[in-house]
Amino acid sequence: MLAENLTPRLLKPPKSIMRLVGRAIADFDMIRDGDRLMLGLSGGKDSLSLLHILHHLQSYAPVRFELAAMTVDPMIAGFHPEQLKPYLAQLGIPYFFESQAIEEQAKEHMVNDSFCSFCSRIKRGIMYTTLRREGYNVLALAQHLDDLAESFLMSAFHGGQLRTMKAHYTNKDGDIRIIRPLVYVRERQTHAFALDAALPVVPDSCPACFGMPTQRAHMKTLLAQEESHNKYLFKSLLQAMRPLFSKNDAE
Repeated sequence: MLAENLTPRLLKPPKSIMRLVGRAIADFDMIRDGDRLMLGLSGGKDSLSLLHILHHLQSYAPVRFELAAMTVDPMIAGFHPEQLKPYLAQLGIPYFFESQAIEEQAKEHMVNDSFCSFCSRIKRGIMYTTLRREGYNVLALAQHLDDLAESFLMSAFHGGQLRTMKAHYTNKDGDIRIIRPLVYVRERQTHAFALDAALPVVPDSCPACFGMPTQRAHMKTLLAQEESHNKYLFKSLLQAMRPLFSKNDAE
């Protein structure tokens, strides 16, 4: 049960992860003095890891920033993120919880799109609205290096473009900055931290998506196969992608 995993103490993430996050924050000027950050918390291993990374960073960072978290519940059967509420309360981190029947919206409004893309856009709009309402200026997202590599290959293979998710950019309206502090961190590192720290990961953070194979899942398998023969694969991919992390175009 989740109650067994409540940890009001300040968890200290591994130094290996903190070094990579610290370097990314410095390289891309992600966090500035006086920033009010809100983390998009899905309840998966990556966002829960980032929650504790940012919470720990607050204790010694040379700049002062506020930290909150928010979850958008798409009201999909089998997904129960409301279990996170007592955990965030124990941590003493301001928490905002918004519910919206995104799956039902998709049935009525989705045209020539995947559910994942449709859901992502709806969630992002809800998050922007919440940040503006509550007076936060930075949205922190938990995509890691593996996610960016998968997006890079998907864009090249299927879109004929050299693109991936950016490390730090400002939204089209110019009032919210979006940061991804895990851009140098591998998925296996967040997995190990979440396991070692017994983080209360919400099972099946997107059962509607994971119920069927996706292009992203195919890219993940492809990268894993290649990495088994080339241990420097992600180092090379990072070098290739890094100029794209701050490329000035719409995401």
